[in-house]
Amino acid sequence: MFNFALRRLPFCARRGARGFSLQPLPRPFFPACLPAIVPVFVPAFIASPAHAQSASAEAALPTISVSANATAAPRAVDPNLPASVETVTREQFENWNVVNTEDVLKYMPNLAVRKRFIGDLNSIIAVRGTSNSQSARGLVYADGLLLSNLLGNNFSFPPRWSMVFPDEIQQVDVIYGPFSALYPGNSLGATVLISTRMPKQFEATADVKAFTQHFSLFGVNQNFNGSEASATLGDRIGKFSYLLGVNHLENTSQPLQFATLAKSGTPAKAGDTPVTGAYFYNNQTNTPTAVLGVNSEGIEHTVQDQFKLKMQYDFTPTLQAGFTLGYWHQTYNSQTSSFLRDTNGNPVYSGKVAIDGYEYTIPAAAFAPSLGHSENWLYGVSLKTRNATGWNGEAIASYYDVGNSVARTANSGAPGNGPGTVIFGDGAGWKTLDLRSTYTPETNQAGLTNHALSFGYHYDNYFLDNESYNTLNWRDGAATSFANAFAGKTQTQALYAQDAWRFLPRWKLVYGVRYEDWQAYGGSQSLAGTTLPYSDVSQQHFSPKASLSFDVTDDLTLRASIGRAYRFPTVSELFQGQINGSSIINNNPNLKPEDDLSKELTAEWAHWNGVFRFSLFQDDVKNTIFSQTDTTVIPNVTNFQNIGKVRSRGVETSYSGQDVLVRGLDLLASVAYTQSKIIANAQNPATVGKYFYRIPLWRADLAATYHFDERAALTLAARYSGRQYNTLTNTDTNPDVFGGTSSYTVADAKFTYKPTKLSEIGIGVDNLFDARYFVYHPYPGRTFYVEAKLRM
Repeated sequence: MFNFALRRLPFCARRGARGFSLQPLPRPFFPACLPAIVPVFVPAFIASPAHAQSASAEAALPTISVSANATAAPRAVDPNLPASVETVTREQFENWNVVNTEDVLKYMPNLAVRKRFIGDLNSIIAVRGTSNSQSARGLVYADGLLLSNLLGNNFSFPPRWSMVFPDEIQQVDVIYGPFSALYPGNSLGATVLISTRMPKQFEATADVKAFTQHFSLFGVNQNFNGSEASATLGDRIGKFSYLLGVNHLENTSQPLQFATLAKSGTPAKAGDTPVTGAYFYNNQTNTPTAVLGVNSEGIEHTVQDQFKLKMQYDFTPTLQAGFTLGYWHQTYNSQTSSFLRDTNGNPVYSGKVAIDGYEYTIPAAAFAPSLGHSENWLYGVSLKTRNATGWNGEAIASYYDVGNSVARTANSGAPGNGPGTVIFGDGAGWKTLDLRSTYTPETNQAGLTNHALSFGYHYDNYFLDNESYNTLNWRDGAATSFANAFAGKTQTQALYAQDAWRFLPRWKLVYGVRYEDWQAYGGSQSLAGTTLPYSDVSQQHFSPKASLSFDVTDDLTLRASIGRAYRFPTVSELFQGQINGSSIINNNPNLKPEDDLSKELTAEWAHWNGVFRFSLFQDDVKNTIFSQTDTTVIPNVTNFQNIGKVRSRGVETSYSGQDVLVRGLDLLASVAYTQSKIIANAQNPATVGKYFYRIPLWRADLAATYHFDERAALTLAARYSGRQYNTLTNTDTNPDVFGGTSSYTVADAKFTYKPTKLSEIGIGVDNLFDARYFVYHPYPGRTFYVEAKLRM
């Protein structure tokens, strides 16, 4: 996709002594200028999508000079990237309902974010053949700083989106697949590159949002409300620039989980407590089920505060240093409730009860509430050169520190401050270092470029240390007796090289290799008086990549890409678990890395003032790491295991353009089909031939924004997700209920109006038709937004 930040400016191509240049014209010029722009301007972006000045485009086409917006951030995408890239710019998502950073991805092709409510910490990327529980198959960077939480590989380890607030984002690029040697094997799913802005002059902003939803399901029928406020302050003083931002979010979710028991066939006994208030439904496997109340994460109230400071200093016009300090603090309180009432109207939380004449046994912890808090720091430094041609260098170091993390859970659902457990996660985090050198050649007189080279070194170190204690007062009591603990570290060092060679005017070959040396060490599990260490393990692998592209015409490019990638196990997959006697269970220190071979055929066509993309893809992943039940041993064992082979193949079509059909109409549209199936699985043969976990067959997205004029815009959008399964055996045949995974269509809308150049108001709604849908958890109902912004 090409750079919409540039296309928003009303340019028209004009031929001069040095070729084509873009000259600003008033917006009404567009219909007359369209014939000049489509064949000349748009193709410059085709050979290397998502980069406005690709060396390959320059080789095949006349030179185009663009004077970009002064506040635009440098592009994060390599100009010779051998993969499909989709881009969303600030000019687009500022007209959407965006509260959290991950919202800017909501209409990306064949991509979804597992966001259950505003402020949800478990927002995992799902893309192509990667499900929304495989968090380690995605990379998220902000200005080169790694935000991916590769301490684990499930819902509990999402990217740290909160280290970026939406108002600082300039652009987001999504790279599909592991086709570039510049990125580790965790790019198997997608790589998200967030580029933030820096001020060129003094600026100050303030943004206030309020939102509300009404939710009705089982015994819950009420409104849930929230708000967000943010402010920024920045300036450029000579060679020094800074941007300071703060953000405060508070929200209460809809119920996220319900306590259920299979419908009983055992007659009630004399000592059972008669209760009323239960609800009945057929669950995801069509089993008659009793719903007893709200439990587990329950109705979650979250308060999040963020502080961000970015500084840059230009030593010379081509040498720049940067510093980032991020702070994020969160508290949460998961409220639970029982629907059950005895004959006196008192709530019942546990024990043997009689419902409609049948006996049910409710565990003591069925309605156990929880709460906690976390304090996180991000430190980042960078030094880079910015020469137009020749050699450039870049060094980026980051440190993410979980300075304080406490999670408390009660032992029972009864009201009060009784016994419980407290888990300390202090000291977890990761460190990274990236060194990169690139060579950008000049275009010769024949229109060819010499080799564009990239070399680099990568280092990361992830460390986890969790300790669990018993406490007499679960809400605020001190830790008493030790319960259990686990710890461990992983380290990866990598070297890579990549070459982009335009050997003919319309042909380009990009090839490279990545070498990775991975180690896991310091792993252990502990109980009171017992600690069992793990043996250290290591793996070394080469990952070759290759891509060949051909500019069929100035408007149409074809590309074939192939790449191997290894996704190494995370700390928690290897070491997290518990001790039973003298053995460790619920983990697997002998996991093999995921071994992927990805292939893609892509056509990109500049037409109708936009870019069409058509991609065929296939991912063959050996040793897929996933939590499953080994049915070949007695008793069965459930833990992280290697699934022999999973194959995902599909097709994506997308279009993105501005001033489509009529002046002022911008459009994003995509349809994707993905078939992900288990090909081999020795530990659970019943899953072979079944669809893989939570990969919908179809995804479709549409977002249309109409600009009435420079002050008013209306966005109408829709998101569709097709049939998917919540079990590897595909036994969840009743998907549109709690515990199932629904097919759903959700419509969104937002109207934005700027009363002055420095003010803006917005009114929006997500889930316009109040669809009730589930991805195991119930997702939000119709949500209304109001927003006000001030800038100076």
